[in-house]
Amino acid sequence: MKGISRRNFVKNTALATGAASIIGTAEAKPAKELFVHHVYFYLKNPSSEADKAKLLEGLEKLSKVPTIRMVHIGVPAPTTRSVIVRDYSISWLCFFDNLEEEEIYQKHPIHLKFVEDYSHLWEKVNVYDSVGPKR
Repeated sequence: MKGISRRNFVKNTALATGAASIIGTAEAKPAKELFVHHVYFYLKNPSSEADKAKLLEGLEKLSKVPTIRMVHIGVPAPTTRSVIVRDYSISWLCFFDNLEEEEIYQKHPIHLKFVEDYSHLWEKVNVYDSVGPKR
């Protein structure tokens, strides 16, 4: 395993296992049950590493909301196909068991504190919420 630390290997393995369990669970449940919340943050100062670090700090705190089943914090990948959007600074992807759990998250004190403490860092956010199609 050249180029990857043991810590990163373990972390990536855990993420892959978690994603696989969510996908497996989503298939076992009716599709409408899984609620996906994806937020793209556009920093006011996108070249500021300090602002990125501060927002990442806030998202780590936000990940403690108990109704979140799984979370992924990311930055634009180095892909260059014409359909790839890379103009955001940080993405926040989280999964909930259902819409009600996501609504609890929206009103949770940790989420409200996150918005209060960190919203000065971004100029805009795009939010994509999705549920499985009715079959």
